[in-house]
Amino acid sequence: MSREEIYKRLNEVFQDVFGDDDITVNDNTTAADVDGWDSLRHITLLAAIEDEFDIEFSMGATVKMKNVGEMVDYIEDEV
Repeated sequence: MSREEIYKRLNEVFQDVFGDDDITVNDNTTAADVDGWDSLRHITLLAAIEDEFDIEFSMGATVKMKNVGEMVDYIEDEV
């Protein structure tokens, strides 16, 4: 799966989880860039991404991710 395909699907997940069809994430997007991205929403987001891509984030990976680009790197490695 290409990085572009991952972002297409990932943007749909973000839009669904945050209820905002205008959200578009990129490599540099962080929680500070998305209204409502708090710790509880983060858990919901990770669960939705796991379902979308049929992957499972390790605890270590979730702690290390500093931006969406690192999340996409992880997804690329898993799919």
